[in-house]
Amino acid sequence: MASYAMIKELNEKKDKNGNGYLDLVVIGSDKKEYPAKVWRFENNGSFAADDVVELEYTVDNYKGKTQLNITKIVHAPDDMAKDFVPSSEYDGKAVFTRLLDKVNNFKDSELKEIVYSILTENREKLEVYPAAYRLHHAIVGGLMLHTASIVEMAEKTCQVYPNVNRELLLSGAILHDVAKTFEMQTSKSGLCSGYTVGGELIGHLVKGAMYVEETAKKLSINSEKVTLLEHMILSHHGVPEYGSPVRPMFLEAEILSALDSLDATIFEINSATSAVEEGSFTDRQWALDQRKLYNHGLGSTEHKVNLE
Repeated sequence: MASYAMIKELNEKKDKNGNGYLDLVVIGSDKKEYPAKVWRFENNGSFAADDVVELEYTVDNYKGKTQLNITKIVHAPDDMAKDFVPSSEYDGKAVFTRLLDKVNNFKDSELKEIVYSILTENREKLEVYPAAYRLHHAIVGGLMLHTASIVEMAEKTCQVYPNVNRELLLSGAILHDVAKTFEMQTSKSGLCSGYTVGGELIGHLVKGAMYVEETAKKLSINSEKVTLLEHMILSHHGVPEYGSPVRPMFLEAEILSALDSLDATIFEINSATSAVEEGSFTDRQWALDQRKLYNHGLGSTEHKVNLE
């Protein structure tokens, strides 16, 4: 078979006989990722991540997963790159403006100042960044899509449970992943290409809490709400196994953690089931407890969000 693809990852390795080969992850025209191999490849200097290439290949089944066995690889025109980069259906700039408008309407002046300051200081990256390297919302503009999805769910939650402090919950929702721009580095495609040194050593939960503390000091805000916001960011992964140094310890923190997990899970299930035919099961999904997932065909498997 022959088709075009974009290289997301490329590593030169050697097999057990000492022969060089390329270990790749490529993004196909369907914007899905596929592991691939180029066997007995002696020089990878002319290929790099984000290159768009034309491939001839066969499809293998390796340990129960699809793998492309590439027999020919050549460069494709540069202007084809946009066709292979998975992106949010919503413009990140427009989503950012929508979130900023919500913040500008806050009645709590302290929450408003803190959230507005952090958002605007990081605006350029926030508008385009993915939300992850490999998992949920690992697409251009994915960070804004994930954030806005949680904000919309938070708004609905507050309608059902009026005892929830809406502005505190929305503040945590808007800021919970803001330090992803510190944690991850992106390639020219706009996708995450790895983690920064600070991202590996500190991470976005701790750095996000640090943003709140630093911003509050700059604005001379020293109320307990600063601590509450820090706690929401630090605890939003829920449990230590997922990176949270502390579990949620008040209502809005618990809701944020639950909504974050729900949105990520919905995205993962939609992504997995959209790759198989109706009436079929997916491969086991390591990000979802090694579960196989069933495409029942009774609804769309696209990840659609109502941000109107």
